[in-house]
Amino acid sequence: MDRKFCARVFLSGLALGASFASAAQRPPGEAPETKVSIVPEPTESPRYLKDELQASSGAMLIGGHALNYQAEAGILVVHVKDPLDDDPPPPHEDKSGAPPAQPPEVGMSYVAYFRGDKEDGHRPITFLFNGGPGSSTVWLHMGAFGPKRVVTADDTHSPAAPYRVVDNEYSLLDASDLVFIDAPGTGFGHLRGADKEKAFYGIDQDAHAFANFIVEFLSRHHRWNSPKYLFGESYGTTRSAALANVLENEKQLDLNGIILLSQILNFDNSVDGPQFNPGMDLPYALALPTYAATAWYHHKLENQPASLEPLLREVEAFAMGDYLQALAAGSTLSAERKSQIAAKLHSYTGLPADYVERANLRVNGGQFEKTLLGAEITTGRLDTRFAGPTIDPMSKEADYDPQAAAISSAYVSAFNDYVRTALKFGDKKTYKAETDVSKNWDFLHQPPGSPTKVAGPVNVMPDLAVAMKQNPNLKVQLNGGYYDLATPYFAAEYELHQLPIQSTLQSNIEMHFYTSGHMVYAHEPDLKALHANVAAFIDRTRNANGK
Repeated sequence: MDRKFCARVFLSGLALGASFASAAQRPPGEAPETKVSIVPEPTESPRYLKDELQASSGAMLIGGHALNYQAEAGILVVHVKDPLDDDPPPPHEDKSGAPPAQPPEVGMSYVAYFRGDKEDGHRPITFLFNGGPGSSTVWLHMGAFGPKRVVTADDTHSPAAPYRVVDNEYSLLDASDLVFIDAPGTGFGHLRGADKEKAFYGIDQDAHAFANFIVEFLSRHHRWNSPKYLFGESYGTTRSAALANVLENEKQLDLNGIILLSQILNFDNSVDGPQFNPGMDLPYALALPTYAATAWYHHKLENQPASLEPLLREVEAFAMGDYLQALAAGSTLSAERKSQIAAKLHSYTGLPADYVERANLRVNGGQFEKTLLGAEITTGRLDTRFAGPTIDPMSKEADYDPQAAAISSAYVSAFNDYVRTALKFGDKKTYKAETDVSKNWDFLHQPPGSPTKVAGPVNVMPDLAVAMKQNPNLKVQLNGGYYDLATPYFAAEYELHQLPIQSTLQSNIEMHFYTSGHMVYAHEPDLKALHANVAAFIDRTRNANGK
């Protein structure tokens, strides 16, 4: 049954029950009340989408000094191609044929911030987005670089509302104007038209939607001559690589820099499900340092080192040496050598040696999260410093992510309040923090130089490599957390060292790692360091001499 209809029946039932109760309480002979409540119709149902914009101004204190800014919250309608390229539909009075199908379009919601009392076209401008795919950008907005941020507990579940929202002294607005973009179908955005999911849900489709959004935004705000940056987190790093190539080759737009947070470019390296790709053992080795960091944090190592980073360097060497060689040996690995490797893995991960041996030396991310702290406690995936009660003690792998459960309500609740009260946008609209796009997402990608899309796991390393070759001034900054098991830091480092670029271009890449997880900014000392590193990167690469 239609949900709207069910809701109306339910509300009618409540009203009828209330009438009976009211009648029972009235004195005999008194006339009944005739007041009727009308449930308003939903407002989010236009056939054709339209641009929307709400401007406001604000101020925040950073280091005791006021920083004024202009804000713009809105929706920008993006098309697959320029709608003026097609002939217009026939006049309404022309009944000679069926009306043409509505072309696909998407309204992408965003919030932009410009430092000062008016927009300065010479300032750097950074386009920020989270990943998913199917995630809005509420996380970077309210946790990292927006002028306000929500304060959450460092490694435990945050208490329920009211949440504390404060001036963000680590906002990136001091170094760059900011545009937080929600992916198609998330935030306040909607899709319309024929084959709308096919047009916007996919690696290449998504990259083109963001490219069209960016060039339209630059045109409307007269920012084509500003230093330009992409900041992507998680799948947003995948998007950044594909998007950089689209901007370079289809829009003739050079970027000054790309900032990657919690990077994944090659999904073959993911430790989420490597058991479904036998013979590809690299994910186990690349995740091992994160396993060790997690065991160290939770004091599960028998000989607990005093410092984390020396331990990680030792584990990295073992992972790419003895461990990877043992995995590559497959069935030829002797029982004695297998026991030796299992014992070493026990010393680095805290997992029982017999468990590791029974797993054939291959423990995926979900198994590690479920097993490390025993049957009753599960560690986080996005940030393994977090832990929470296990959903099913008999399960083989983790059933949920304690870190996501711990902070999601704070971020989403704080933004829903902030966008409506401070930015004056979103009235009668629903904000979708995440949208399930898995059934419609096209995971096939056409890398540069290929005539068609390529079957197999997603890999956008060629896209980033081509963008760097065609724009040899393009700089790349990697940021990652040691406790991130969704996109392990060592896998991200490995990918950038494997880019098919000239050795001289490797000097265009810098890397920074932090004692936190996927959302580095959820740990305030690391947010401070992240801001310093990104602000310095922008300052170095903004080409101030070209002003």
